[in-house]
Amino acid sequence: MITNVQECIKPISYIKTNAADMMNFVNDKKEPLIITQNGESRAVLIDVESYQEMKDAFNLLKIIQFSEMDVQAGRTKPAKEVFSNLRRKYNLGR
Repeated sequence: MITNVQECIKPISYIKTNAADMMNFVNDKKEPLIITQNGESRAVLIDVESYQEMKDAFNLLKIIQFSEMDVQAGRTKPAKEVFSNLRRKYNLGR
């Protein structure tokens, strides 16, 4: 974990001349790198694994959001009915 936030903020000119080092930084530290342009934050560089984890988390949140909308719209069934239908469909008996 980075304790010095300044270490994670770099101007684009620095990124251009040290691209390989910056990619190693984000992959080794698992910390995002904030890229500035003209003194303002403009982009974030992160490692692929962290990016995939973030995408997975957002997708899960989207599924939860759809589920909440179904509940609010009354598109629900009792769990007993759902599991009974699944057992019947897949011949699981019980």
